[in-house]
Amino acid sequence: MVGGVTVISVEVTPEPHRPARPALAAVPAAVPAAVPAVVPAAPSATTTATALKHAQRLVVLGDSTAVGLGDPLPKRGGWRGVGPLVAAALGVGPGGYLNPAFTGARMRCVLTEQVPAAVAHRPDVALLVAGMNDTLRPDFDAARIAADLTEVIHRLRAVNTTVVPVRFHDHSKVFRLPPSLKRALSARVADLNAAIDEVVAREGVPCLDLDRLPGAYDLTVWSVDRLHPSELGHRLLADGFTALLAEAGFAVPEPVSLTCGGGVEPSAAGHVGWLVLKGIPWLWRRGREFLPYAAVIMWNSFRAR
Repeated sequence: MVGGVTVISVEVTPEPHRPARPALAAVPAAVPAAVPAVVPAAPSATTTATALKHAQRLVVLGDSTAVGLGDPLPKRGGWRGVGPLVAAALGVGPGGYLNPAFTGARMRCVLTEQVPAAVAHRPDVALLVAGMNDTLRPDFDAARIAADLTEVIHRLRAVNTTVVPVRFHDHSKVFRLPPSLKRALSARVADLNAAIDEVVAREGVPCLDLDRLPGAYDLTVWSVDRLHPSELGHRLLADGFTALLAEAGFAVPEPVSLTCGGGVEPSAAGHVGWLVLKGIPWLWRRGREFLPYAAVIMWNSFRAR
């Protein structure tokens, strides 16, 4: 979360004004659906500056956002994204970094295809960005997602890993949709977040709330497809993750900068190429799967009038 990208010269974006980060409060055992859940791991009462944990190994799990889509490297060098930015902030070297994420991954994919490699890596920290692809599929099942997320946390916790998942923003505010589709997507995301909230509260893990992330709905933090973060968006994600990890007692020797640099910005030709080769086919595939659910939303709305 792109073929045909033309590399242009890197423009360094001035660091934007950072609004004060909202206080991160623990979520109670029962979380109302309307209450955002950002749960920092509670550091030990004896934790001091000299007792900070230093992460040596980091793994990034999930979908195309976890892969780094939206933050291309020069000379068609692939994607950077949130993972390498967090690794640099934590001081994790190349040998300690692992990213088995892949585009289109759902929560079940993370559990069955990515977690085994992650467990073998024995990371100190695991970042998890998954669930949005589930909302677009006809077999969406919030209870199953919650069960899979719980198992992901348990398997990684067994090797002493701090797992940090995300709960999602209302993507219909970024990706413009017809009203019926907007209601359908918003309802799915609400169900997904409720499932994530339940697991986060029960397991007591940190969780990054994308809805409360500063600038989450600014268009500058989104790439041309409006589906994946831009370089600035990935930097904001990395900044949010490292803030939670600092709350959990990890050292962050090199805080994430919000000044863009090191990547490339797609050209106008690259934008068109992505839309034709990737964007429209993706929308067609997912739209055919999602439309039946949206039709039910439309029918229920009509009957309620």
